[in-house]
Amino acid sequence: MAGKKKSPESLRSHRWYGVKDLKSFGHRSRTYQMGYAKDDFHGKPVIAILNTWSDINQCHAHFRERVADIKRGIWASGGFPLELPALSLSEPLVKPSTMLYRNLLAMEAEELLRSHPVDGAVLMGGCDKTTPALIMGAISMDVPAIYFPAGPMLRGNWGGQTLGSGSDVWKYWDEKQAGAISEAQWEDMEMGIARSFGHCMTMGTASTMTAIADSLGFCIPGASSILASDSAHPRMAAACGKRIVDMVWEDLKPSDFLSQASFDNALTVHMALGGSTNAIIHLVAMARRASFEMSLDRFDERSREVPVLADVRPSGRFLMEDFYYAGGLRALMKELAGELDLSARTVMGGDIAAAIAEAVNYNREVIHPLDQPIGEAAATAILYGNIAPDGAVMKPSAADPRFLKHSGPALVFRDYNHMAAEIDRDELDVTPDSVIVLQNSGPVGGPGMPEWGMLPIPKKLLKQGVRDMLRISDARMSGTSYGACVLHVSPESHIGGPFAAVRTGDFVSVDVEKRALNIDVAEAEIARRLAAFKPPPRAITRGYTVMYADHIQQAHLGCDFDFLLGAKGVPEPEIH
Repeated sequence: MAGKKKSPESLRSHRWYGVKDLKSFGHRSRTYQMGYAKDDFHGKPVIAILNTWSDINQCHAHFRERVADIKRGIWASGGFPLELPALSLSEPLVKPSTMLYRNLLAMEAEELLRSHPVDGAVLMGGCDKTTPALIMGAISMDVPAIYFPAGPMLRGNWGGQTLGSGSDVWKYWDEKQAGAISEAQWEDMEMGIARSFGHCMTMGTASTMTAIADSLGFCIPGASSILASDSAHPRMAAACGKRIVDMVWEDLKPSDFLSQASFDNALTVHMALGGSTNAIIHLVAMARRASFEMSLDRFDERSREVPVLADVRPSGRFLMEDFYYAGGLRALMKELAGELDLSARTVMGGDIAAAIAEAVNYNREVIHPLDQPIGEAAATAILYGNIAPDGAVMKPSAADPRFLKHSGPALVFRDYNHMAAEIDRDELDVTPDSVIVLQNSGPVGGPGMPEWGMLPIPKKLLKQGVRDMLRISDARMSGTSYGACVLHVSPESHIGGPFAAVRTGDFVSVDVEKRALNIDVAEAEIARRLAAFKPPPRAITRGYTVMYADHIQQAHLGCDFDFLLGAKGVPEPEIH
């Protein structure tokens, strides 16, 4: 629980600004140097605004304006705002993967808050990895913090058709590869699929993770559903600024409002949203930062109990704009009320029950009631077997049902470049029943576990009308992706996991109902192959990537660094 109301002398920033000594003289004089007056900061909560804006982050293109709104709210409530730029992580443009840098941003967020005279923080994120990274850093630092979500962009449009980011890209790319769409039509689509700032308007990783932050209690309730271009968005920004000042005086920290129930609620909401498979890794990592349990088996258990209620692409028909107008996340959580722990707390100081009390579902075509889910398929299935002893992940709700139980011969690619060079050859030995396997694409092998898991369907099969087939990898896939893709195979092949033993021609079997993933190869033969295994040489031998490879944990553990678990242990800095 939060402690009693703070006094100005008990503020963390008082150690920098309030002490009558030579060191504080320097801190104050340098602040005056920037044009601030004593009344601007003396005895007031200092609020860090961690801004992940950059010129190359399309999801956060409006953050330069929104940070002014946040500052307006902080000033109005008697706080002192300080904008601290943080790593931006533009999802489509950072290579090989933003996942490689999620932990770097988490470290930066934690250290920015620790090293500066900060009493509380507004975390500005939204583009896929920025949400979990900022929250992981804030959990570990444990000062009062509120999350500000970027908001979804407007729906896309092409030739009178509604387009969803990501999901329709993959769909129409296959049509282009099959010769059904011209180059001119494809270029026209490029101009119409992303019509405003904000993150993906499908239930991809960005929308899933901001909704998870909201359901954890880290946001002003319902903030994650507000469209980036809606006038409610700058109002929400100012409200974040106002609220964080009160949180500092109340000493309301992540450790005060997060609980096991918070993470269970977030998991339940993830299932009802038909959320991104990436959320599994991130939610595990966030929970472990807060020293709470979140296993893959818990995801599988809840997937059997909680159906998909949000009829949003790629599992459904609509987009986040429709979801917002239907009542947004608060309306969905109200439909889920019987499956949630309503006593879990939020940054507002109250509980989830209060947060959703006035919520209304305005469109039950978009947000279904609990007894009328959008389909029978679960949002998530965790598969185990002789090539995935620590688990693998599938999204049955986004797959062709005929592949939920399937056996076929493996077509194995040893890495992404091998696959890219071979996949579209006319003479490729592949049929619709083949199982495409991609190795060496996990946390170490990628490096960074890139979103390669929605493996392309060979062009020769696309021309035959094939639009889905079973695909398995130790990579991730975009949350906007769909299809019969098995992902996150753990342990990964690059470190000698049994997935490395799969060979072209081995029969691979998936049975989603039985949660099974196996190859029809004798145990002794698998052991013989693994005994002969030699890890591929590292492509990168210096810098951050080496530290990443040396300390990254596997997918089922959340891909956090082994030295960052938990939220305690780092002392406050000495003030010199």
